[in-house]
Order: sequence, then structure tokens, then C-alpha cells
Amino acid sequence: MTGFNKVILIGNLTKNPELRYTPSGTPVASFGLAVNRKFRQADELRDEVCYVDIVVFGKQAEHCGQYLSKGNGVIVDGRLQQRRWETEDGQKRSKHEVVAQTVTFLPKRQEAAGEPGQAEETGVEEEFPN
Repeated sequence: MTGFNKVILIGNLTKNPELRYTPSGTPVASFGLAVNRKFRQADELRDEVCYVDIVVFGKQAEHCGQYLSKGNGVIVDGRLQQRRWETEDGQKRSKHEVVAQTVTFLPKRQEAAGEPGQAEETGVEEEFPN
């Protein structure tokens, strides 16, 4: 059976992108993304944040390194990947990250009523018990 691996995330950068180059010269940018979710549990509106590591290659990596900074909003379309390695003292490690195929830059948020960082509240989900 053929698998399907597709991830679409909308969020804000948690730090400035780190741009580096592979030994063959391919640009690679990595950054953290915070994806927020609002949901209602009983009569209380709750917030949940999911932090995801993003990796992007090629010309798009250079654009991310040049034009993005902490706090910017983006849409990331890519695939989930698990990286595995062994530390110098022999411990096995792994981590999941999203390898971006496209990164769409979102417009900077306008200051609402003179208060920076105010965003319109949308997309509230209901939390259902398992």
C-alpha cells in the first residue's frame, strides 16, 4: 500500500531562520513554528500551542533566511520526516520535523486599536471527551 505524507501548517516563527549550506552548496534554512489552536472546554475558552521544527531547501531557504524573522506568519506545506542519529556517547536520538515544499509569507499583522499583537479570534473548536 502506498502511503500519504502531507502537512499544512499556519503559524508564527519562534526564532529567526538559521541559513546554512550543505557541502555541495545547497542552501538549507531551519526555523521553529508555533501553531496556535483555540478550543472551548466546558464554558472556558482555552489556548494550545504546538511547536514544530521546519526545514526548507534551495532558493526558498535563501528567501526564508533573507525575508523572515521571529514573529512573522507563514503557511508551510510539506511532509513529516523523522531524523535519527547517535550522539558521541552512543545514545540514540530522533526527532520529527516538517520538510517544507513551499513556505508562503503572510502579511504582517496590523496593530489593532493601538495595541501590538492583537489578532482577530477565529476558528474556535469544541473539545470532546474521548
